[in-house]
Amino acid sequence: MDRIESDKLGEVRIPEAALYGINSIRAVENFPGDIPFQKEWYRATGLVKQACYRVYRHFSEAVQKKYDGDSPLKIIPPEIIDALENAAVEVSDGLYFSHFIVPAIQGGAGTSINMNINEIITNAALINSGNNAGDYKFIDPIEHANVYQSTNDVIPTALTIASMKLLEELEEAINSLRKNIETLETRYREHLRPAYTQMQEAVPSSFGRLFSAYNDALSRDWWRVSKCKERIKVVNLGGGATGTGLATPRFFIIEVVPELRHLTSLPLTRSENLNDATSNLDRWVEIHATLKSHAVNLEKIASDIRLMASDISRSGLISIPERQKGSSVMPGKINPVIPEFVISTAHKIYSNDMLLANLCGQGCLDLNAYLPVIGHSIIESLKMLINANKSLSMNLIYDLKVNRKAAYEILVKSPVISTALIPYIGYNKATEIALYMKEKNTDIFKACEQTGYFESKKLDDILKPANLLKMGFSLDDISSHNY
Repeated sequence: MDRIESDKLGEVRIPEAALYGINSIRAVENFPGDIPFQKEWYRATGLVKQACYRVYRHFSEAVQKKYDGDSPLKIIPPEIIDALENAAVEVSDGLYFSHFIVPAIQGGAGTSINMNINEIITNAALINSGNNAGDYKFIDPIEHANVYQSTNDVIPTALTIASMKLLEELEEAINSLRKNIETLETRYREHLRPAYTQMQEAVPSSFGRLFSAYNDALSRDWWRVSKCKERIKVVNLGGGATGTGLATPRFFIIEVVPELRHLTSLPLTRSENLNDATSNLDRWVEIHATLKSHAVNLEKIASDIRLMASDISRSGLISIPERQKGSSVMPGKINPVIPEFVISTAHKIYSNDMLLANLCGQGCLDLNAYLPVIGHSIIESLKMLINANKSLSMNLIYDLKVNRKAAYEILVKSPVISTALIPYIGYNKATEIALYMKEKNTDIFKACEQTGYFESKKLDDILKPANLLKMGFSLDDISSHNY
């Protein structure tokens, strides 16, 4: 059985058990699509509503006390506020999300989001109070659920909360990845490999040096991400439609952000210029640039591992764990699916960054109408990066193996290892050795033996990992060999 709801445009039939209402139905009719709204944003909006109801309760109590029950304002009965707050808590816990039917891609600055949640909270409050969904004569989605609120301050504030919580999760994910890479750095600190420049063999290096570069890059990422909450902590809640606070009690404007800070344990603060916080979204461009920087580093790590594990190299420098069947037709094939997942994720972040910058620039005068798509992209990027870090860490790095013997054999057969001999015999003689190695397809030990420039014992000493990997050479190093 359906219920009937009406507005100035006409009547709409709604399933009797539905917690959404006519405003949500209108939005779905106008914005067809199946990209779901982000649940984190939905839950955060429940928290914002809860803070608003709590402050309204304090405000109404203060008014009643001041005017001894003869208030010049119409006060919402406390039992209605209690019912709304309880429903808002349920929304913040993720309940009733199946009744949020507005898609992620929509028109408007978030009015459809706000009204869908207002209707859910209202109808949940009605049912919990022993009434029927849609009995708005008892509790109304606008008069009551939206009291002293605007889409334009509630929805962006909820986006801030959702993003802050995800930023905390991203910090943890980056640190977990760093920890596993640090383990590889320590384990393979002195295991030699050829370095590569422009995809060509270069001077001797180690796997430890390579992993240390990844570790430092991720350390910078963690530091930048840890600062993002500071960049978005200023919110416009209480500012109303454009930040002027029109039709909102000063008590409410002053108290609502501290109440929300208490509820969330997040470092939220009210903007000193609510008009600016409402109309300008450059802070989101700034933090997404940080997310893009992290995506760049993840792509670099994933691309390197994919290359080093490939069959294109003479012998795979590393072995990646087998996570799934590589082919439906080629037996035993192992594909680098985790690096490919991370690289795909990174490029989705890049596209989100372009979309975000373009739409943040589309803000017009006192408001940006594209907040829903902007917010969806920010949350999507955060969640994708969290997943990329987790998968890269546990499905690839944790079980990654270095092929030490193969890497060493490649190094000693590479003519570029003769670079290590330049301080002792000069560039020209080192070139002779390199050319001999290339011509005879032999290693540096046989080349030095044939050219007579080094005794094997002295060459062994020069090519020790400790000597190859130390920072430069000293005069004592040269004089000790007496060439």
